[in-house]
Amino acid sequence: MLFSSEEGVSGTKDLENRPALQQLRIALHSNGTKVILIEKLDRLARDLMVQETIIGDLRKHGFELISVCEPDLRSDDPSRKLIRQVFGAISEYERAMIVLKSRASRQRARIKFGKCEGRKAYGFHPQEQATIARMRELREQGTNDVTIAATLNAEGLKPRKADSWSSAVIARILDRHAANA
Repeated sequence: MLFSSEEGVSGTKDLENRPALQQLRIALHSNGTKVILIEKLDRLARDLMVQETIIGDLRKHGFELISVCEPDLRSDDPSRKLIRQVFGAISEYERAMIVLKSRASRQRARIKFGKCEGRKAYGFHPQEQATIARMRELREQGTNDVTIAATLNAEGLKPRKADSWSSAVIARILDRHAANA
């Protein structure tokens, strides 16, 4: 029995751009298994043309595809083919709606917060607030950014990803927090 999963691979990708599906096909050819069991048709593809291409390719090579949630996919009966394609079209529509809703949600977040994607700015995490307070304190004392970086490094206050602070990062963080204050 083989199990295959494609984490982070879009269901709109064709057969050639689906590494786990390619590996599954290779394994099936090598071990004599002829039946592929899927949970739901939209787990195979979220694009009707991609779905039909994959199903056609599997059939061409003698593999039987069984979906737990959809009716019999094995039959060449025109009614069953229509139902399968309707399910495929619904999956494609659902994917398009998710994309639209996600895009609108990100846009609302950008308007409200100025940013919604990528790494969170330094200071987002509560444990970083003390370091920012120290940066502000040093700047209010008239300390330049080079000296602030050296002071933070000497005090053992580390940036999130790097080994040490740089004056450019200090300037960027303090400028951003001054603009948001």
